[in-house]
Amino acid sequence: MIIAVDGPTASGKGTIAKALAAHFGLPCLDTGLLYRAVGYQVEQAGGDADNAADALAGCDFPDSLLANPDLRSEATGGLASRVSVHPEVRAALLERQRAFAEQEGGAVLDGRDIGTVIAPDADVKLFITASVQARAKRRWLEMQGREMEITLDEIEHDIAMRDARDTGRKDAPLRIAPDARVIDTTALGKEEAIAAAIAAVELARD
Repeated sequence: MIIAVDGPTASGKGTIAKALAAHFGLPCLDTGLLYRAVGYQVEQAGGDADNAADALAGCDFPDSLLANPDLRSEATGGLASRVSVHPEVRAALLERQRAFAEQEGGAVLDGRDIGTVIAPDADVKLFITASVQARAKRRWLEMQGREMEITLDEIEHDIAMRDARDTGRKDAPLRIAPDARVIDTTALGKEEAIAAAIAAVELARD
């Protein structure tokens, strides 16, 4: 069984994807982490995330980089959004993601184009969303927990800008697959959101 979990940044899709993987006994891939690795690699090499050639060069990163906690920073998330607009980068990472999705037994993948591009024939497609304000508040609380100095207004602005880039890019934009089940987590707590996702998957399997 392949489960595609899409949605904008800080919507809760990563948490939900991991919970679904644990519940159904499937491997999980945070595809956004791949783009974060590319963005991080570009920055470390002194390149420009908005330059297609620099971004493509950043795709040649070691698997060990995916364990680097710096990839989870807000700054790296912004770099990921910038490198992901380049078709060359998306093409370079496409097969890596498809191979994971098509492994024996299935998998859970979360990202922004799983149900529309990476695994369009996924058995279950979920689109996790929430208001910009709710997503910014969650990310701000997360940053506070890490003792990172950033204001709620700065995070809200960053999320709005990333949404615009993700939905407006020409290649594989963030959008809801026609056959996806939409879960709005704005008013849901973590456990409620996970329960709603599990119920949606079980309903889709029936």
